[in-house]
Amino acid sequence: MKNIGIGLLFSILWSSASVATKFGVQSAAPLILANVRFFIAGILLLSFSYLFVKDKAYRLPTKSEWQQLALFGFLNTTLYLGLYVYAMKYTAAGIGSLAVSTNPLIIVLLSSWWLSRKPKAEEWTGIILGMGGVAVATYPLLADSYTTVGGITLLLISMVAVSAASVYYATVKWELPNLLINGWQVFLGGVFLLPVTLFMADFNTTKLDTVFWGSVLWLSLAVSIVGLICWFYLLRIDTVKASLWLFLCPLFGFFFAWWLMGEPVTMYTVGGTVLVVAGLYAGQRTKFAGNKKS
Repeated sequence: MKNIGIGLLFSILWSSASVATKFGVQSAAPLILANVRFFIAGILLLSFSYLFVKDKAYRLPTKSEWQQLALFGFLNTTLYLGLYVYAMKYTAAGIGSLAVSTNPLIIVLLSSWWLSRKPKAEEWTGIILGMGGVAVATYPLLADSYTTVGGITLLLISMVAVSAASVYYATVKWELPNLLINGWQVFLGGVFLLPVTLFMADFNTTKLDTVFWGSVLWLSLAVSIVGLICWFYLLRIDTVKASLWLFLCPLFGFFFAWWLMGEPVTMYTVGGTVLVVAGLYAGQRTKFAGNKKS
């Protein structure tokens, strides 16, 4: 029951990120929202790790670990979350959650290139179904101006970035605790994004109101800290079973978008979500079968 509760909490928090971001970009430029979020989450995680955890493993990174953290932070925070937040200004919140759920499918493709592993037929099926599902769910939203082609393009690029970060993460033999890895990669990602924010963001239109701070605090505390702690916990127990909780993210994401943002839920929404969930299952069916046998 404990694992089920943590899995549900992860799905709810992870799928809420797109709606929280949509609220935040109403008060501030996307890059400003992203940078403030990164610095708050990074500083809180690092402060807790170094000040309150009495464990020798919680040390400063070595030279090689700094390089690994910098690359991981650039891919996972600067590129992925920076582009994701910017894309959400021009994309429906529900589509944002749906796109995030395609990450395991994109990881399959990147792994085949990076690790020289040929994708299996069911994995190609999963990729086609997943991308087709995003296209179906997006189609009516383009006509209603809830979503733009530019927003979808940035969103898909951000999905490739986070998938690349996941593949890279799997290739590194990390010796630092997960809290430190997450804290440093988020903080470094914010540092790398800061020059772009200072150069490109429109500070004149930024309103540091309750909507902005509510969005920032939710994204920093609930999503970047609590959500990732839940995810790392699930991964340590069983990587395959952990991925099952991604199936619920589109469902919660569209519910939050409808409930809080008033976004329409149509037959295209339902059909697209079904295709993405079917794609996720098809793409990882072999893993599930192997897990049951073991």
